[in-house]
Amino acid sequence: MTLNDAAAARLDDLQHQHLKRALLPCPVSGRAFDFSSNDYLCLSTHPEVVDAGMAMARRYGAGATGSRLLSGNLDCFEQLEAQIARFKQAEAALLYATGYQANSSGLAALLDKTLWAGQEPLVFSDRLNHASLHHACQLAGVKQLRFRHNDFEHLTELLNKHRGSEQPKIIVTETVFGMEGDLLLVEELAELALGHRAVVYLDEAHATGVWGPEGRGLGALQTPAIEALKAMGHWVVMGTFSKGVGVSGAYIACSAVLKHYLLNRSTGFVYSTAPSPFVVGAIGKALELIPALEPDRQTLQTNAQALRDMLHAMGFNTGLSNTHIVPVLVGQASHALALKDHLLQLGIRASAIRPPTVPPHTARVRLALNTGHHGLHVHALVEALRHWSTHPSAHSSDVNLG
Repeated sequence: MTLNDAAAARLDDLQHQHLKRALLPCPVSGRAFDFSSNDYLCLSTHPEVVDAGMAMARRYGAGATGSRLLSGNLDCFEQLEAQIARFKQAEAALLYATGYQANSSGLAALLDKTLWAGQEPLVFSDRLNHASLHHACQLAGVKQLRFRHNDFEHLTELLNKHRGSEQPKIIVTETVFGMEGDLLLVEELAELALGHRAVVYLDEAHATGVWGPEGRGLGALQTPAIEALKAMGHWVVMGTFSKGVGVSGAYIACSAVLKHYLLNRSTGFVYSTAPSPFVVGAIGKALELIPALEPDRQTLQTNAQALRDMLHAMGFNTGLSNTHIVPVLVGQASHALALKDHLLQLGIRASAIRPPTVPPHTARVRLALNTGHHGLHVHALVEALRHWSTHPSAHSSDVNLG
């Protein structure tokens, strides 16, 4: 069998399971009715953000020319990292090219047995964490003790089982879950972690810019427990600039000593070319703008709740959602694809999310609201979904709405 034969056979298998993916055009002209975008604050097209990126590119060039440890450590990177640290209420921050890179290599470095004098860390991870977090554990060669989603009773039970262990304990979770659209109770988690002297690693990809004090993320909350964890170096916050911030790239905000450890041992950072100076300039301006966008954040969440209320009235199941991310659970992958296609035929973009991104039998269409969505756009979406719910035989005989 040739490689092409093997690839074609595997693609046929994925197609049969309704799991085959393909790249689709995303025309700029259709952004008003795009509910698949993560540009929650519409900062990707903000004139000041674009201008700041262009100004930085004119000053430093289009590319950084090398990794940060070689020729790429331009002063604008260190200035941005200082700005990120202030934004996140942290001692220091390290910039990465992508969120997947930050999680897979940053968390893997944190879980490296050599960091812990040869001891394997005990990793307590939410079952619905992003794939990059699970990949980090695989890279580090550590086993995960997975707790039920957002279930602190289960997490407490697991922690108590290992209370007498000398192994380091690390809790890994998202703060806004990108597929479920629900929130982590950060303050409660901090109290629990402090009681077990555990390290907390938070993924703020979908929270940065949108949640927390002045949009700084839920990891920027300040409580006695969080401050105590910070003093120990046990409060590590990762986030991306590709969603609410509207640009690209990612960061890990942490203690100063952990930053220096990561720039030595995080392979994704060590062996990657630094991000484009354009990205650095655009991120810096977006972070300046975000604190003043509280009215936009409030409107975003008000609109999301209104959408959930309308969907519930039509019999749709939005799962655990209580944020700007609203999943419409339909069960099977084929149903999610059919609903996505139905919406697209009406000029509305949404994402069909299928296993393995979500657990089996929980396929969904994911609706992501942003501050550019107004009454007209939400009304068109609701009417398109109403048509689907009132004509189920035209789509599938057993779509799970509730």
